[in-house]
Amino acid sequence: MLAETICSAVSAAGLGIAAVTAYRKRFLTAARIAAYSLVPIGLVLTGVVEWVAGIAFKPSVWLGFGVLGLSWLLFMTTRAIERRSGTTRAERKAARAAGRNEAVAPGASAPSLGAGAGAGPAMAAKPQSKPKKKQEAAAPGDDFSDIEAILKKHGI
Repeated sequence: MLAETICSAVSAAGLGIAAVTAYRKRFLTAARIAAYSLVPIGLVLTGVVEWVAGIAFKPSVWLGFGVLGLSWLLFMTTRAIERRSGTTRAERKAARAAGRNEAVAPGASAPSLGAGAGAGPAMAAKPQSKPKKKQEAAAPGDDFSDIEAILKKHGI
C-alpha cells in the first residue's frame, strides 16, 4: 500500500513538472516528462508494483536471484579464461587433431612445420622456402628452436 502511494505521488509531481515545462513553451520536453511520470501510476494500475512487493520479501526469491548471479559469474569467468588463452574450442580441437596426424622425429633439433592434416601429399612433397628476416618473429610456442640452434653453433 505504501508503494502505491509513493508511485502515485511521483506521478503527480512529474505531471506538475510537465505542466510548468509546457507553460515555458517547451512542449516536446513537457510531453516527454509527462510520459515518464505516467509510468509509475501505470505500474500500480497493472499490479506490477504489488507483485514486486510480494516477491521482495520471500527468501526463496532471493535464493533464486543468488543462483542466477552465481551462474552468470561462472559463465563470465569461463569466457574470460577462454579469451585469455587466445583460442576457441574449435581451434583447440583442430590443433589436437593435427597433433595426432603429424609426427615429429625423435632426434630433431627443430620441430617439424608440416602443412597440417588438411593438406594432401602434394603440399608435403613441396619443399618449404627459407623464411626472410623481415617476417614476424617466431611464435612463443615454437619450442625455442632458434635458441637451440645458436647454442649448438657455439658448441654449448
